[in-house]
Amino acid sequence: MSDSAWPELRAAIASAPYPTALLSTDDARAERCLSTLGITTRSWLGALTRYSGGLLVDHGWLRVNGGGTDTLPDVATAADPATRMLVIAHDVLGGQFTWMPAQPDEPPTVHYFGPDDLGWQDLGTGYADWLSAVLTGSLTRFYENLRWPGWEDEVSTLRPDQGIHTWPPPWSAEGQDLATASRKPIPIDELIAYHHETARQLDQQ
Repeated sequence: MSDSAWPELRAAIASAPYPTALLSTDDARAERCLSTLGITTRSWLGALTRYSGGLLVDHGWLRVNGGGTDTLPDVATAADPATRMLVIAHDVLGGQFTWMPAQPDEPPTVHYFGPDDLGWQDLGTGYADWLSAVLTGSLTRFYENLRWPGWEDEVSTLRPDQGIHTWPPPWSAEGQDLATASRKPIPIDELIAYHHETARQLDQQ
């Protein structure tokens, strides 16, 4: 593992300013995932994929895909070779992070689909720089308008395959204050699909 990025990444995980859980990995599944993606453990993405099932960051608010578990997909599951897109993480409100080129001839950068505006934002950073920022505290500011008093206890009880559905939804004028919104756990795939379908419908109006 002398040329692997895993020791560096493991140290960053250990020094994160908020609770970060490293999920156990299935070696065979992780190796298949690496082979599918055609990457090695010299990169942060490859190291996380090979040596962990994924990460639960900041009480489980952010779930970063790695080699996969029973409740968290591996990073190759939603890969789209045509667009070179990887779904690398999701948050508890149904937001998604992908790593993909903004244009076909450009290097990939991290993009975020937010449940508060139902739009994609190019964060303009590579995978390792994005994950490094996450593990040094960037989530606190990034999500400051999407949190409510006591969210830590509420979020930490959820499984990685669960999210929190809020009503009114965070993209509506009435749903901006999540402290007063109705909140309930639902399957995260259902929540993500709901946001994307709403975005599609609004775009067609």
